[in-house]
Amino acid sequence: MMSTELGAFLRSRRERIGPADAGLPVTGRRRTPGLRREELALLAGISATWLTYLEQGRGVRPSAQVLDALARALRLTAAEQEHLRRLAAGSAAPEDPGEQAAPEVAGVPALFGDHPAYVTGICYDLLAINDAALELFRSVEPGGNVVRWMFTEPTAREVLVDWEQEARGILARLRAIAGRHQGHPRVTALVAELTAASPEVREWWPHYDIQFSHAGHKRFRHPRLGVITVAHAAFHVAERPEQTLVVYHLPDEKPFP
Repeated sequence: MMSTELGAFLRSRRERIGPADAGLPVTGRRRTPGLRREELALLAGISATWLTYLEQGRGVRPSAQVLDALARALRLTAAEQEHLRRLAAGSAAPEDPGEQAAPEVAGVPALFGDHPAYVTGICYDLLAINDAALELFRSVEPGGNVVRWMFTEPTAREVLVDWEQEARGILARLRAIAGRHQGHPRVTALVAELTAASPEVREWWPHYDIQFSHAGHKRFRHPRLGVITVAHAAFHVAERPEQTLVVYHLPDEKPFP
C-alpha cells in the first residue's frame, strides 16, 4: 500500500514541472504534462527503470539520499518533503475505528472560555468542543466532522470569508493524513464520502496538495462580532499525535488563559 501511495505522489509532482522549469530542452509534442520519467531520473541521478518501479509500486525502498535527490528535482516544499519521507517509511496497520479523547483532554476546550477551542481526531472528527466554537462555526455539532462540515454544509461558505482557501487547506491536510494512514477505515470512508458529495473535492483531490496543521489567521463572519480576523494555533496531544487541540483568539477578548 505504501508503494502505491508513494508512486501516486511522485507522479503528481512530476506532472507539475515542465522541462523548461527544470532547465531541460523542450523537444517535440508531449502527450502528458510535466516531466517524463527519464527526465526526472536524469535530474535526480537515478535509473529510469528504478524510478518506474517506484512509481508503479513494485515494493522498492528508496534510500534517504534518493529521497533527497527526488525532492530537489521535484522542487518539493518542506511539507511535501516530510510527506515524501513518511510515505517511504510506510505506515502502521489500520487503527481501531473507534476514537475518543481522554477525559483530561476532552475537558481542555472548556478552559478557554470565550475563545473557541476544540479537539479533533485522526480525520477531523470533533472529539470535544466548547460553546464559543459552536457559536463561531455555526451548524457544526459535537461529534461532527470538520471536513464534512466544510464541504457539505452550506453554512461553512457563509462563516468562512475565504472559504476556498480554507477548504483547499483542510483538504491538503486530509491528503497528508490519508498518506500516513493508508487503509484506515474512517479516513478511507470519509474521502469516498466527500468525493461523492463535493465537486470541489473531486477536482482538488487528484492535485495531491499537502499541508500540515499550523498557526495562522482566518477571517470569519461571527454572529455577534461581524467580519473578524482570528488568530489560531494547533497543538498535537501528547501520546496521541493524531489528536489536535485547536484554539482561536477572538479580537477584543481577553488573551488565552
